[in-house]
Amino acid sequence: MNDESFWGSGWSFPPTFELANAQLNLVKSQSKINQSIRIILETRQGERSLNPFFGSSLKAHLFKTPDSTLKGEIENCIKSSLLDFEPRIDVKSVEVRYVEPNEPIAEISISYVIRKTNTRHNYVYPFHLNEASNLIG
Repeated sequence: MNDESFWGSGWSFPPTFELANAQLNLVKSQSKINQSIRIILETRQGERSLNPFFGSSLKAHLFKTPDSTLKGEIENCIKSSLLDFEPRIDVKSVEVRYVEPNEPIAEISISYVIRKTNTRHNYVYPFHLNEASNLIG
């Protein structure tokens, strides 16, 4: 495939700089799609004033009891957000797995196919069910 403009290119997330030449680091191809997924999942809906519907309601699930109902809610939230805001992919599956029964961490595995190339990829997103859960005492 000669035309790879569908991948897009842009700033890395979070923005980083190359010290040797004082230039902003850019990403493209598969990395750009994975960073786009991360940005969508980490942006709360309403957070962007010029595009208030952008993002996901994933963080609305913080502090909820980690059970099978929550797993389904998280899966639906991610599928609908990626369907709305990442047109380069088709989400095939979203699986939520609690890392430890008593730990507030869920591992979210997203399997998707890039529409233009018909290639399969996975992205794993660690979701902490309690913000600032590493605070002591």
